Amino acid sequence: MTMGTVYGLGLGPGDPDLMTVRADRLLRGARHVAFFRKAGCEGQARSIVADLIPEGAAEHPMEYPVTTEIPFDNPRYNEILASFYADCTAHLKALAETGEDVVVLCEGDPFFYGSFMHLYTRLKDDVPVEVVPGITGMSAAWTATGAPITWGDDVLSVLPGTLPEEDLIRGLRAADAVVVMKMGRHLGKLRRALLMAGRADEAWIVEYASMKGQTVTRLKDYPGTSAPYFSIALIHGRGRRP
Repeated sequence: MTMGTVYGLGLGPGDPDLMTVRADRLLRGARHVAFFRKAGCEGQARSIVADLIPEGAAEHPMEYPVTTEIPFDNPRYNEILASFYADCTAHLKALAETGEDVVVLCEGDPFFYGSFMHLYTRLKDDVPVEVVPGITGMSAAWTATGAPITWGDDVLSVLPGTLPEEDLIRGLRAADAVVVMKMGRHLGKLRRALLMAGRADEAWIVEYASMKGQTVTRLKDYPGTSAPYFSIALIHGRGRRP
């Protein structure tokens, strides 16, 4: 029997019009659709393409056993997630071994801070796996500001907001253009790091880039003490121009 293929389908930042033609084609022809979600939720990836999932396609929700209930640096956190990813891998592998193709819905790009990469590394040596790239959320965010993120020889750094404050300060000082992901409850720490790096006046925050409810605000004018999950902070480069 011919093995089925597991596709990591990059859906882009949230607007289904920003999906690639290939992702759209694969999804519309899918017989099995898998996606991550929190327990009791539809899942952001599924909600992006709810109108594109073929009627009769089998859906396979993969529900995270933890999100923020346990600190990510707690050893128990990794143990729980590793077991979860192993179970998801076994399920997808079993489908592929019966000859069935499966598309796994991935917000943004599957290889950029995405959960799919944890499945990919576990699957790639046993069944065919293909990754369909997608537009990243950060690309949608800087486009929403109406200004280019890099010019000429600008160095762009992507910093997780979960980093220690000292690491954020070093990263903000070292780069010309900066994108900060995973802010959420770390927004206060980021504000302090920006002040220490002397870059507080340059920063923007974009909520829900390309999605319903998108907002673009100077970070110094942002009223919140925390930010929604789908938020990105950024600083534009000012490099060489003709």
